[in-house]
Amino acid sequence: MGMPETPPETVPSARRADGGDAFVTAVRAALPAQGFWTMPVVVAVSGGSDSVALLTTLRRLVPPGLEHRLLVAHAEHDLRDGASADREFVVWLAARLGLHVVWRRLAVRDAPDGDGAGIEGRARRLRYAFLAEVALESGGRHVAVAHTADDQAETILHRMLRGTGLAGLGGMADARELVAGVSLVRPMLGLTREDVRGYLAAAGEAWREDPTNTDTRHARNFLRHDVFPRCEQGPYQAATAALTRLGRQAALVAGAIRSAAEHLLEAHSHRQAGGGVTVQTGPLAGLDRHLVAEVFVALWRREGWPQRDMTARHYTTLAAMSGGDAGTADVIELPGRVRVCRGNGMLSIEPDGRSSEP
Repeated sequence: MGMPETPPETVPSARRADGGDAFVTAVRAALPAQGFWTMPVVVAVSGGSDSVALLTTLRRLVPPGLEHRLLVAHAEHDLRDGASADREFVVWLAARLGLHVVWRRLAVRDAPDGDGAGIEGRARRLRYAFLAEVALESGGRHVAVAHTADDQAETILHRMLRGTGLAGLGGMADARELVAGVSLVRPMLGLTREDVRGYLAAAGEAWREDPTNTDTRHARNFLRHDVFPRCEQGPYQAATAALTRLGRQAALVAGAIRSAAEHLLEAHSHRQAGGGVTVQTGPLAGLDRHLVAEVFVALWRREGWPQRDMTARHYTTLAAMSGGDAGTADVIELPGRVRVCRGNGMLSIEPDGRSSEP
């Protein structure tokens, strides 16, 4: 059966003369400098304008003869009737570009909501698990997603309004580990939604529109359609640029604090034979409590102890214990059955609630 000459119903785009070369150059500059095309690259494509722009740009950038290393992945969520048309469009687009596509229908409605993130959180978790599986099965080392500067600004403001810390203000990273051996990369994070539409017009590419993206009952849509337009059409015309700049600065500061905390942890902690860790309190006593709290964040991260129920209050309590603050207990129990005892100039921290009297 041959490829249809026209795609399912899409938003058309009139071709412009420049072909979107500046956009392609910007994406190329944002890709990892070494080894990006040595292994398969998985591109997450919903069929929307951002992901179509990313896919068609990477198709232009893949070195000749390596087109088989560009793999399209589409997650079809069971949340609306038009999802199958999005999938048909992505399959059509991949065929037009001469690329292999993998798609899966994700049962979001019936998925457990163990982390309390709601239906959007469940969809995100299942989608990233699917992308990781495609990468691992294909031998891929990179999964590319199409988040833009506008998405970054929305993420930062969303986190601010929910009450994030400094690290959360950093927004989405340009790259992060998705699973062991696979990186998630965002090569369009420095480009705006306006840049995307300009490129699609220049390239004459069509895309699909998800009608649920206009439903302002969802927090992100509320920010996108109600808050940002009023800011940028009113007194805050550079709201998106200002928030993304704040995010970059916050990420730099958070990274510096994390590095300092990890250095202190390595210098003043010791693993014990039974799986516990002792932390010397003397060298930490005179340090800023926020930095000391980050030392314990780094400890939990390094040891792989349960973090989901650990809050800023727990880490602040550990910092207070290490400084000998008045009113702090000598023994506490933390989420995940982690027991902490203070004595003899150290904190003894044991997972699984084992006794750890120093």
